[in-house]
Amino acid sequence: MNTEFIVHIVDDDEAVRQSVSFLLSASGYASRTHVSAAAFSAISSELQNACLLTDLRMPDMDGIELLRSLRARGNMMPVIIVTGHGDVQAAVEAMKAGASDFIEKPFSDDVLLTTIAGVCLDAEGSLRQQRKRQETVEKIGSLSHRERQVLDGVVDGQSNKVIAQNLGLSPRTVEVYRATIMTKMNAHNLAELVRAVVNLNG
Repeated sequence: MNTEFIVHIVDDDEAVRQSVSFLLSASGYASRTHVSAAAFSAISSELQNACLLTDLRMPDMDGIELLRSLRARGNMMPVIIVTGHGDVQAAVEAMKAGASDFIEKPFSDDVLLTTIAGVCLDAEGSLRQQRKRQETVEKIGSLSHRERQVLDGVVDGQSNKVIAQNLGLSPRTVEVYRATIMTKMNAHNLAELVRAVVNLNG
């Protein structure tokens, strides 16, 4: 599986940690193992592109408590909770707490890999969107005050003539500003420019 995410396995059972790690490695995933929820929580803020696979029932801090702790700190990494067979209440509680998915024990290799692949794919899509939004913010930040005023008019659907009247400029000057904005925003056409700004504000 070609993914930039590293799967972090949290389970108090060493045999489970090692077997899952081996399976993921054989399937092309990078993974790290952690002996407890507390151990993972202590380093979670330093992680980039992490996907968490955690057992529900563990001593001290359980999987849902770990999930809630992450969310309370604003950490939105994708989390998969491993629950006991038929433990519907725990599964529902996990999803309400913000889990991306859950797996019931005992699970097959295929179920585990399919679940992780789906969660990582969704997370990568969200990550790409976040990066595009950040790029748009930086590009808008590179515009001058006047260029931003013209951009606001363009996004509002105003013609060059209306923008010129509102800003006390000539239509030709507005055209020059628009061309500069298109270059700075790396937009190939008007629709692309408007879409980028609307998606940022949406």
